[in-house]
Parts: sequence; structure tokens; C-alpha cells
Amino acid sequence: MIALIRRDVAAHLSGAGGAATGLVFFLAVVATMPFALGPDLALLSRLGPAILWIGALLSTLLALDRLFQADREDGSLDILVCGPVPLVLVVAAKCAALWLACVLPLVVASPLFGLFLGLGPEAMARVLVTLLAGTPALVFIGAVGAAVSVSLPRGGLLVSVLVLPLAIPVLIFGISAVEAAGRGLPFAPPFLILAALSLLFAVVGPLAAAAALRHTD
Repeated sequence: MIALIRRDVAAHLSGAGGAATGLVFFLAVVATMPFALGPDLALLSRLGPAILWIGALLSTLLALDRLFQADREDGSLDILVCGPVPLVLVVAAKCAALWLACVLPLVVASPLFGLFLGLGPEAMARVLVTLLAGTPALVFIGAVGAAVSVSLPRGGLLVSVLVLPLAIPVLIFGISAVEAAGRGLPFAPPFLILAALSLLFAVVGPLAAAAALRHTD
């Protein structure tokens, strides 16, 4: 599994891997919002956590398209499916590699991008913590969509269609945790639900994705 994680991290970080594309797309989403919403700094800072969360979600979707597609194209997916390592663990390892290479840079960059939206230090810290807790759920949910669509033409669009409805609860509790703390309400309840969603999908996601891959033509 460690070797698979290292291989996939290196592939994602290569020129065609998509990690840099996701980071640039995240920056583009955040940087265009001040032009769309106007120069009202109070409005930008109020909407900033939601903008950062939506930008992270859309950037993660860009990377999910290639989670299994590259392995299918070079034939290594068949070896992984029939190999000695349980397919559930293979899927979990590939999700971990994608999160490390493509999503973690988005999380780390979120406080810097928050400066474009006028977020204060405390708000940026809360966004960082909620993204750390919630983005694994997005990857595990996306693994199911990527597995279902791996053998289909234009599967990238189908991944987005499948993933977005399931990602809404993660988005709601991630933004709710940030906004609750900003209003003086308890931060812990929505944050703990967000962490629980990540744990839940860490179990369910690889199982469902592995089942879908076994039935791939």
C-alpha cells in the first residue's frame, strides 16, 4: 500500500497529474469572486468561508476524474483488481494519495487565498481546520463516482453529477462550523458531525468503489 501511495502521489504531482491544475483552479475561483460580488469587504468576508469551501470542492472534482482512469488506460487497474492486496485497501490507498497530492495543497493554501476575501486570522484558521476534517469525505465520496464512471466515455462529467448531491452535507456542516464560531455559537457540534462524515465515508466509500470496480468491463 505504501508503494502504491508513493506511486500515485508522484503521478499526481507530475505535469499531467492534475495537482497543479486543481490549485490554479482554486485560486481562479477565489480571485474572481471579488470582481463578481463587488468591493464590499464586509460581504466578501461574510461569504469567504463558503467561497473557499466551494472552491475546494470544485477543485477536488477536477482531480477525481483521473483517480482510476490512468490505471485503466495503462492496464494496471486489472492487475490491482486481481492482485493479492484487497481491492478495498487499494482504493483506500489511492484515495489517500490523491488527498495528499491534490487536496492537501488546497487546504494549506486556503488561509493565503482567504486574504483575497478579507478573512481575519481566526476565520482563516477555522476554514483550515474544517477543510482538514471535511475534504477526506469529499475524496472518498468521489472515489465511488470515479469507480462507477471509469469505463464510460465522458466519465468526468458523470463523476460530478454523482458526487455533488452526496457532498452537500459535507459542505453544509463545513460552512456551518466556520460560521457558528464567527457568530459566537459552539464550534464543536457541526465540526464533530463533519469529522464523523469523513469517518463514515472512509469506511463506506472504498467498499462501494471496490464493488463498482469489480463489475467494470
